[in-house]
Amino acid sequence: MFTGASQFALVGVIGAGGGVWAGAASAVLLGTRNALYGLRLSSLLDARRALRPLASQFVIDETTAMAIARDEPAQSRFAFWATGFALFTLWNLGTLAGALVTHALPNPKVLGLDAAPPAAFLALLAPRLRAREPLAIAGASAIVVLLVLPFVPPGVPLLVVAVLVAAYGVRVARR
Repeated sequence: MFTGASQFALVGVIGAGGGVWAGAASAVLLGTRNALYGLRLSSLLDARRALRPLASQFVIDETTAMAIARDEPAQSRFAFWATGFALFTLWNLGTLAGALVTHALPNPKVLGLDAAPPAAFLALLAPRLRAREPLAIAGASAIVVLLVLPFVPPGVPLLVVAVLVAAYGVRVARR
């Protein structure tokens, strides 16, 4: 699967002693937020029928952030596709390299590499937090995640936040 959070969820559950099915379910639950991204991107990308299956594979946090950060639809489409192809290529090469290097480096946490995914996500999010409303949404989302985290399986807190933010977005759009 080509979504880092889902891969980390799968590996995390299995690494903690959970079963493959529990890990896969967590990964799928976490990945379902991408469907909400797809709703936002569908009209923006205006992908032809033949390109939709490929475009759906690229609907991830990074491509969505790059696409919606642009003012012009043509720039949004370029940002989406360029980011998608670059990340797909580099992510898979990095995964292959990681699989090969894992035998030489048994504990990658020694290098602090486990901090890279959250840091990358914050780097993508930071430019969007310049106005009061996005800051409020991010803060409320963090609070909701912290409140539900102890009570639900991995991946579900992000789904809860995604549904709440989508509902808020629909409510604002109807005003």
